[in-house]
Amino acid sequence: MENFDILVANLLSPVILAFVLGVVAALVRSDLKLPSALYSGLSIYLLLAIGLKGGVELSRTPFSVFAGPAVLTLFLGVLTPITSYAVLRKVGNLDRVNSAAIAAHYGSVSAVTFIVAVTFGTMIGVEPEGFMPALVAILEVPAIVVALMIAFMKEGRAGSWQDSLHEVLAGRSVILLVGGLLIGLLVGPEGFQPVEPFFKGGFQGALTLFLLEMGIVAASRLRDLRQVGFFLIAFGIVMPILHGVLAIWLASYTGLSVSGAAVLAAMVSSASYIAAPAAVRIALPEANPTYYLTAALGITFPFNVTLGIPLYYTLAEYLIG
Repeated sequence: MENFDILVANLLSPVILAFVLGVVAALVRSDLKLPSALYSGLSIYLLLAIGLKGGVELSRTPFSVFAGPAVLTLFLGVLTPITSYAVLRKVGNLDRVNSAAIAAHYGSVSAVTFIVAVTFGTMIGVEPEGFMPALVAILEVPAIVVALMIAFMKEGRAGSWQDSLHEVLAGRSVILLVGGLLIGLLVGPEGFQPVEPFFKGGFQGALTLFLLEMGIVAASRLRDLRQVGFFLIAFGIVMPILHGVLAIWLASYTGLSVSGAAVLAAMVSSASYIAAPAAVRIALPEANPTYYLTAALGITFPFNVTLGIPLYYTLAEYLIG
């Protein structure tokens, strides 16, 4: 498929158009908003579904095939918050606390960006490896821990990295992803069959509704762009691309397919807006939410789900295919 066709296929998919609809609804000040209980239920469904499906695929994947991508993912989970912090401090001249807070978000992973990347690959006929959700679980925590450790190198600070670590490990996203993986790994393909229609058949519809709400949320951060400044806007686009290219290049040495490398790039280039904000709120209460939430939700998330993911697939095809 030509690059332009890939871009059009992504922009005209129901998932992305629902996201755009949410943005438009927020910009025209519509009262459209998903009930909080429905939004929460959709997030639980999506996270558990990807965990279950990943665990089932992992149960029939040889360890030798999974080991390389797993080690690479862990490495990137440690590296990306360090590089993000260095750029924020040295180039952006941000203070230590806000640099660490933003780095925690950009080192961790957005599960929704991952889901959209997998959905996009399936849509264009190049499905990634089935064990990719296991890599999401591996990438979720290390970056947050590394970024918080950087912040806590300075003594006499408020907050607690221990409480923050507990918030991450006991948070909904990690529990559902890891728990779903373990369930899927234990029951295998046969045990998954009775619930497969529910977790596969309704997945795309649930994702479409979830992206509608995410469009509303993302648009609500756009008004803060004037406060974060040009540097953070550029950081929220350029830094993910650099991390994505690095992920694809390194993935070429692990045996990942073109689609798998592209999905890994989307994961590494995404910014967490569930686990990371909860951890940062506890450990770095003085960090400015306008910076890290606007960067993650107002800049990087919209870029990735509209333009970034097709770009990573194109780059993966060029570097690996």
